[in-house]
Amino acid sequence: MSIQNVRLEVMQFLEKRIDSFVDEFLIPVEKIWQPTDLLPDSQNENFYEEVKELREIAKDLPYDFWVTLVGDTITEEALPTYESWLMDVEGIDNVERNGWSKWIRQWTGEENRHGDVLNKYLYLSGRVNMREVEMTTQHLINDGFDIGTGRDPYKNFVYTSFQELATYVSHNRVAQMAKKYGDNKLSKMCRLIAGDEMRHHHAYSEFVTQIFKVDPSEMMLAFQYMMKHKIIMPAGFLRESGQKISSAFEQFSDSAQRIGVYTAADYVEIMQKLIEKWEIDKIGGLTDEAEKARDFLMKLPARMARVSERIVIPEEGHIFKWVQPALIK
Repeated sequence: MSIQNVRLEVMQFLEKRIDSFVDEFLIPVEKIWQPTDLLPDSQNENFYEEVKELREIAKDLPYDFWVTLVGDTITEEALPTYESWLMDVEGIDNVERNGWSKWIRQWTGEENRHGDVLNKYLYLSGRVNMREVEMTTQHLINDGFDIGTGRDPYKNFVYTSFQELATYVSHNRVAQMAKKYGDNKLSKMCRLIAGDEMRHHHAYSEFVTQIFKVDPSEMMLAFQYMMKHKIIMPAGFLRESGQKISSAFEQFSDSAQRIGVYTAADYVEIMQKLIEKWEIDKIGGLTDEAEKARDFLMKLPARMARVSERIVIPEEGHIFKWVQPALIK
């Protein structure tokens, strides 16, 4: 049987449990928070006073914080790209409403709330150039992204396991910083978003755990492939208006690292957590090739940690069109 057919068989095997995955890792629409719960209520006669308060508190947030928040928002707003990518994964790509497409649609429904609430917050804050943010978001959706997974479900689930944990780290740190600056509403938004991301991380990492049980060697090779080629962030193709190529991510990443929202050390720590979560050192029944892949993975965090220690972040940040210094005063 070909590798592709084995993967399809494994996906069909896991699909039989999709309802239990939905029940365990996703929350019914009527019970989960909605953006309106966290923002000034436009139906309330105190709406303008609440917006004024939001704008006053927002004045104390520093430049790199705004850049990071905008970048996080744009990443969340590019959701159509992520849904279409996942719907095309082998074993999920089914025009009929199979179990996997049910999972992806409901995961998308939860993720959709993140960009929605953050976008409204940015708009009400008056601290960013929303047209520039909107153009960057449209560019990111138009451009799409190539994360090196192809249609392989094993590689894609490694990616989502890593990426959901990375977004948890980022949103959780922003929540902590917002609270420090006295913006409790923004802090709550980001804390709740982080909670969603952690649940989603647990889901995708559980899919990988189950695959390791039935196809350990191929799953190990897929994990090695993704770590060897590195995880490309969804915002890796950011570009501002007027730019022909994606060149804004590095500057955005510098801002995030300068204030400690998401750093190279976090990348290494997430890699180590996945190795521990999937108990890579204990998996048996591997082919010789997969054993070599395991050895590579076990040594990789230490190697990457040494590299991360040599990274130098510029003290002066890039001035983005999204966030103009005159607005942060």
